[in-house]
Amino acid sequence: MIVVMQKGCSAEAIYNLMERIKGDGYDVHLSEGEERTIVGVVGHSPTPLKEENYSSMPEVEKVLRVTAPYKLASYDFHPNDTLVPLNGTLLGGEKVLVVAGPCSVESREQIIETAHAVKEAGATALRGGAFKPRTSPYSFQGHGEDGLKWMAEAREQTGLPIVTEVMSSELVPLVAEYADVLQVGARNMQNFHLLNACGESQQTVLLKRGMSSKLEDLLMAAEYVLSHGNSRVILCERGIRTFETATRNTFDLGAIPALQQMTHLPVVADPSHATGKWEYVEPVARGAVAAGADGLLLEVHLQPDKALSDGRQSLTPKRFRQLMENVRQVAQAIGRDA
Repeated sequence: MIVVMQKGCSAEAIYNLMERIKGDGYDVHLSEGEERTIVGVVGHSPTPLKEENYSSMPEVEKVLRVTAPYKLASYDFHPNDTLVPLNGTLLGGEKVLVVAGPCSVESREQIIETAHAVKEAGATALRGGAFKPRTSPYSFQGHGEDGLKWMAEAREQTGLPIVTEVMSSELVPLVAEYADVLQVGARNMQNFHLLNACGESQQTVLLKRGMSSKLEDLLMAAEYVLSHGNSRVILCERGIRTFETATRNTFDLGAIPALQQMTHLPVVADPSHATGKWEYVEPVARGAVAAGADGLLLEVHLQPDKALSDGRQSLTPKRFRQLMENVRQVAQAIGRDA
């Protein structure tokens, strides 16, 4: 349920309403827009949740039921698009932001050199895996905290914020010490303990769609983060599992405009994991931007043929620069920048 306050309502009226909701045993989520203030009523309580409980209070304009199972991620609760700060600009605004870097942080020298290369080409943030979830337990699993320290040094030298994956709820405090954005991978999309911990951290969260998950499942996962008052959530389409084997996954281009109708949260695309082959990354990236993606998540490696993970889908710095030039043209064609 949401309570819409009258335009220009007083702070006292909002406070009194929130106290009434808390007194009834429900959680409160406040959304203050340019035109209206909306108060969300969520949770469970012995007190029946009825519109008349709040509709008669001073300066309440109307009370509405939210029919979508995802409450806080819906436009009903937050009618304006959410803009997430990243490196001095806003994800979800006019500019298409690009996060680039290697799948795995392999060494200090590698991540620092890559950071300089992607920054020069126009990247907004640096990605890299310090903890690497792999299909095989015998594959390279990452350098852990050492990898985080190397990424932090790369940030000091380039100014690029860090986007890196967090594997479990226990690791959230450690990763949050170093990272600007906590990435929740596709395999962890419904790891609810991890989602709760990410929400409590109040760090920006990049949430990847699970390999076999519907868009509603993705939004319900985002709801866990949002329920802790953490509104800085970025959704990521990274391809889903189908019967097709020509690409690593099947990139769901239609998910981008669909999500943008379903939620106020920004949506980015990961063409690297979606295709699994560097030859297809740029065409899919261009298509994602044309479809309205707010950003791209791309894998870039200095020597893809020697990469410890996902070398087949990684771009060289030269190919990344060319992609950036072509993506800018697509963005400009639809009235955006990159």
